[in-house]
Amino acid sequence: MPAFVAQAAEEEDIERIEVTGSHIKRTDMEGPSPVTSLSSEDISKSGVTDLIGLFAKLPISGQGTFSTQANSSDDTANGGSSVSLRGLGADSTLILVNGRRVSVSPFAKSIDTAFVDINNIPIAAIKRVDILKDGASAIYGSDAIAGVINIILRDDMDGAELNVKFGDTADGGGEEQNVSLVWGNSDEKSSHTFVLDYFKREEVLYADRDYSKSANQAALRPNDPFATDFRSSSGIPGTIELASDPTVRVPDTFGNDVCAPEDIGGPFCRYDYAPHMSMFPESERFSFNYMGKYEISDSVEGFAELNGQNSKSVVRGAGSPSFEELFMSGDNPNHPFADDPDSEFYQQDLTMRRRTVDIGNRQKNVDSDYYRVILGARGDIGDWNWEAAYSYIKSESTEMGVDGFPNSQRIQEAIDSGLWNPFEPSSNSEEALAYIETFTTRTGKSTNKSFDAKISGPVFSLPAGELFVGFGAEYREQSISDNPDDQFLRGNVFGTEATQANASRDNTAIFGEVMVPIFDSLEMQFALRYEDYSDFGTTTDPKVSFLWTPTENLSFRGSYGTAFRAPSLHQIGLGRTDESPNLVDDIRCAAVGNINKACEPQEYTAVFEGNPDLGPEESTSYNLGVIYNITDNINFSLDYYNYEIEDIIDSDTQFIFSNFGADPNVVERLPSNIPGDPGEVVTIFDSFQNIGDLDTSGIDLDFRWDLDTGLGQFKLAYILNYVLEYEDRRPGAEGGQRIDTEVGDFEQPEFRWTASADWIGFDENLGVNLAVNYIDEFEQDAAVQAVGMPKVDSFTTVDTAINFYGFKNTVLTLGATNLFNEEPPFAYHDFMGFVVNVHSGQGRFAYLQAKYSF
Repeated sequence: MPAFVAQAAEEEDIERIEVTGSHIKRTDMEGPSPVTSLSSEDISKSGVTDLIGLFAKLPISGQGTFSTQANSSDDTANGGSSVSLRGLGADSTLILVNGRRVSVSPFAKSIDTAFVDINNIPIAAIKRVDILKDGASAIYGSDAIAGVINIILRDDMDGAELNVKFGDTADGGGEEQNVSLVWGNSDEKSSHTFVLDYFKREEVLYADRDYSKSANQAALRPNDPFATDFRSSSGIPGTIELASDPTVRVPDTFGNDVCAPEDIGGPFCRYDYAPHMSMFPESERFSFNYMGKYEISDSVEGFAELNGQNSKSVVRGAGSPSFEELFMSGDNPNHPFADDPDSEFYQQDLTMRRRTVDIGNRQKNVDSDYYRVILGARGDIGDWNWEAAYSYIKSESTEMGVDGFPNSQRIQEAIDSGLWNPFEPSSNSEEALAYIETFTTRTGKSTNKSFDAKISGPVFSLPAGELFVGFGAEYREQSISDNPDDQFLRGNVFGTEATQANASRDNTAIFGEVMVPIFDSLEMQFALRYEDYSDFGTTTDPKVSFLWTPTENLSFRGSYGTAFRAPSLHQIGLGRTDESPNLVDDIRCAAVGNINKACEPQEYTAVFEGNPDLGPEESTSYNLGVIYNITDNINFSLDYYNYEIEDIIDSDTQFIFSNFGADPNVVERLPSNIPGDPGEVVTIFDSFQNIGDLDTSGIDLDFRWDLDTGLGQFKLAYILNYVLEYEDRRPGAEGGQRIDTEVGDFEQPEFRWTASADWIGFDENLGVNLAVNYIDEFEQDAAVQAVGMPKVDSFTTVDTAINFYGFKNTVLTLGATNLFNEEPPFAYHDFMGFVVNVHSGQGRFAYLQAKYSF
């Protein structure tokens, strides 16, 4: 339990430490704001090999958390991972390393979500992770709407530690290897800690799992009336269509190369792309970390932090699809109906839906470098503590398309000249294939340069103790660039997605805090931060919090404050970017019915651009909680939280499509010969807006029980996040607002919990860890919901590990995550058959680990 401020003042030998959530040092870890700390031992017991594996299991993590799962040739942030606290988005969760910001990934997730790639931080380098579970812009500035994750790196090594881990999945793919070496020394004047870490993970394809091995979910689940055939309408050799009216079409069953009978679905030659796509990409990372400090004088200490990582990912996708981008003239020498005057296609200009499998399946190689340098000094002036530092952080990434990407200009030239025949793939020469294939390059860079300084200490004594203040300033420069090659910019590459964004900003902040002991049992904390941004203006955010300890075993805490999120540089500086969202053409569906599946979700081309006129998201939040030590060995904390967020920055392409789909300035369509038919969609134009509001509230429970028995020591824990309200409101069709998402809707489970038990034998040579992870059920995606369709079921997994300490300086661990190899619950919205943003398709992962200290 927290110590009284008055007691701390009397005991001058108690060291004050800085706790996440305040710049004022205090004598204990428990403060007015709710903070959960996970030690390196806690992380090791979880069995995970990277941070996203840890965060994805936390009940507080929600919709918007993402890993490398489902990386594909269409993803815009391959190789990256980040966490979304309370489901408010990865860009509303502030990630710190040792209390300071790091640069965002140069490649945004879903074209606009700026995120810190937590894959840059190896587990071997982590001392602990603090999770601040309320808004904290008054302390740390932008992005701290949902809370703060502060990753504290190891800095106290004296000796060496070698850790080796090997693991594999039960169903194929995903083999992992991890080797780390930590060493260092400490003395009265200095300390130095070094970490080398190597991590490699084998790829997992959708083909490796029975429930995702085919995009034809109807065939995988023949007794399920709601299962859908998601196979693409762009097949091989394809579907032939009239250029003048693409609704007139037939599968290519003419000539030597024909569409296989099992691939013919309605008027299309379909293609099963699922087996060729990455569920988890192949990944390889090598990291170096150094933490050092040196005593310059009795009152001044210099420190340095150096971190670097190179990471590589290989992402696979099916051959590139084209949807009416290619044409063949009526007099082309390869025209498939040149000798059939009875055909309606005879001497007609043609277009097609055709997949270029003949040049190979798509492969992207992503190579990223991350650098972080912190140089600073800290010291004491009497009872006051000060610290100042300069930070330089840079992330660079190169994404190369090395196989399976056609150049649309050259492929059209090859069709026109007769060099390449799209309807007879087996007749095409190596020369023709080499001519139409291209290699793509996309480069990105993100930098964060900052200088910060702060000072804190006691001002004067009050009857209940000393009043502490802290204040400081920070100047930060940020920049991002994300530039695909000229082929992308000219629109000459189809079958893939890439973003272009270039922007920079600087901002200056000044901040202050006051910690006031009102009574022996009541502490109040006040904070205020002012920020001036070069691109959108200024913002001021306050925070008030309290900690009341009426008895030795009982405390109450609460906080109230405002927070903000500045528009990301990607949202402001995004250039023209093509996306392929799954949408329903409500305008056409209402006009002519389900022609060409207009009433069903399918891919359309949406063009996005940045919006330099965006304002910040703004939020108000409060937290009320109780901490109770029932006995010396049993305690719990219970917190109620409430967030109200305004002016959310987002796009809503389906809303634009449904409500303005008849406006040619918003949706470009092909002409149609069918009366009343608005025509097939060519392009939808969209951008980012301050578009809506969001309210959410809920309860966090953390229960702990340490139990000593004749059989050894047990540590029991239960952690729950229960969402009482989640209401995301967006523009309505006739003004006002509509509710877009509520708790229990798609990807919004009502509650998540984790129950764990750790046992150490009485001789301390053997230990067992067991954890049960539960995610509640939720509705299917609204786009596919039908009467009688079951919800996405709840998901329960069990993790366990056996630790043996019988050898000197050595710990041997045999463990497994998802011990019973539970499949993720079925979902109807997409081809893989499960919700990749909520559930994992890894399956059982068994591992053996050895740690030796010397």
